[in-house]
Amino acid sequence: MSNSQTIKMAENVMREIKIGKVVLNIGVGRSGDILEKAKKILEDLSNQKPCPRKAKRTVRDFGIHKGESIATAVTLRGDNALRILKRLLLAKGMRLPVSSFDERGSCSFGIREHIEIPGTKYDPETGIFGLNVSVLLERPGYRVSRRRRARSMIGKNHFVNREEAIKFFKEALGVEVY
Repeated sequence: MSNSQTIKMAENVMREIKIGKVVLNIGVGRSGDILEKAKKILEDLSNQKPCPRKAKRTVRDFGIHKGESIATAVTLRGDNALRILKRLLLAKGMRLPVSSFDERGSCSFGIREHIEIPGTKYDPETGIFGLNVSVLLERPGYRVSRRRRARSMIGKNHFVNREEAIKFFKEALGVEVY
């Protein structure tokens, strides 16, 4: 991880906060050509191949069947996540409401039109899509809850809380939280 991605919250290096991952999601509600266009937009934005998301249950009113691909998402980590996140925050005007932050240090916000993102050009063939952005902040040591061998729980005091997440966004990314 780069130094621009972490800030010192305390003298202990295990208390430093970093960006764990950034997830970009476009939900279109149906499969077919429109889903392929959404995949192309995410691929152009992130330089990674997006994966489809399937419907969990059938909804007859909307014509959705269980197991049908209705959305697409891409997960970004490391320096690529930080670079894309800065562009996404510029699209939001470097301002986020307090309601975007949850108690576990995550931040989520939406972008109405993908063409608002700096460096993105409008293509009449693909159209305009909105997307959801989720940012997970974590500290060193979170791997113990995800590893295969000797998996363990993370202590309550080690989680990133809302105030620490807001402080990270203000200091490390220069975001105004209102």
